[in-house]
Amino acid sequence: MRESTHPAAVPVGTSDLTVFPLGLGTNTFVDPANWSSFAPILDGFVERGGTMLDTADMYSYWVPGNVGGESETIIGEWLAARGRRDDVVLATKVAGMPGRIGLSPENIRRAADESLRRLQTDYIDLYYAHYPDADTPVAESVAVFDELVRAGKVRTVGLSNMTAAQIDEWMRVADENGWARPVALQPQYSLVSRGFEAELADAAQRHGLAVFPYQVLAGGFLTGKYRTEADTAGRARAGTVKGFLTPAGLGVLDVLAEVAAAHDTDSATIALAWALANPAVTAPLAAATSVAQLDQLFAAVDVELTASERDALTAASASFA
Repeated sequence: MRESTHPAAVPVGTSDLTVFPLGLGTNTFVDPANWSSFAPILDGFVERGGTMLDTADMYSYWVPGNVGGESETIIGEWLAARGRRDDVVLATKVAGMPGRIGLSPENIRRAADESLRRLQTDYIDLYYAHYPDADTPVAESVAVFDELVRAGKVRTVGLSNMTAAQIDEWMRVADENGWARPVALQPQYSLVSRGFEAELADAAQRHGLAVFPYQVLAGGFLTGKYRTEADTAGRARAGTVKGFLTPAGLGVLDVLAEVAAAHDTDSATIALAWALANPAVTAPLAAATSVAQLDQLFAAVDVELTASERDALTAASASFA
């Protein structure tokens, strides 16, 4: 493989934060009682040069017996044990956890304090509004995020799962009042979910937002290990993956496999490399459930896809645009 053209660190929008161009998603961190079982993944991520840890207060409430906050708790235990707070950029979110739904000022304040306690830190590097809230005036939400920044509890603000119009409105309110301006956007984006490329990409560019896409591997579908419904049996994300088991989805897997073979690497690596090749993307987010998977993820930063390879992947996924 040729040497990567990606810098060791990329800026987070207009802020003074920089991150390695690959972030670790942690919604698979589900059992705080056994937090040390997740430590090798966190250790390996940082040892390989990774910096951004992406979590949310709602992770992982959907697991039986969980209520939310489990991922943050695991990260907090790891930070306390390793003393590596200065080595990572912590990103978390508010608005989706049961009992902490929405973006009302009081909810945001309480959620932020609860996240800080679970993470065992006194500041969050990047704090996202996880989902829009139609029941709370935007100005009230923007004001309290600014309050958290001024208090030193939050360094920068981000937006997730919002439309271009909602992003424009948030920015307008922030600018008119001199409040903290978001510096990052977290949209869903992958070879089989390309809606970001239209209005959201334009909004990110218009407002100078860093872009940290999630589900870049489409729940594991783009690893290539799921080609029939039988392959999904007993898998946690079977529902997500089954939706892609179509002729169009399988066609994407075929091209991914071809390109991966040409680079002597894995389909997951190529799927991430394709996202990274989009100049609008700052750093894709991907989860790992083993240390071995980290090598697949980090390899994406060093893969240089040819123009014809990018075009072939983009054409194969045209129906998902």
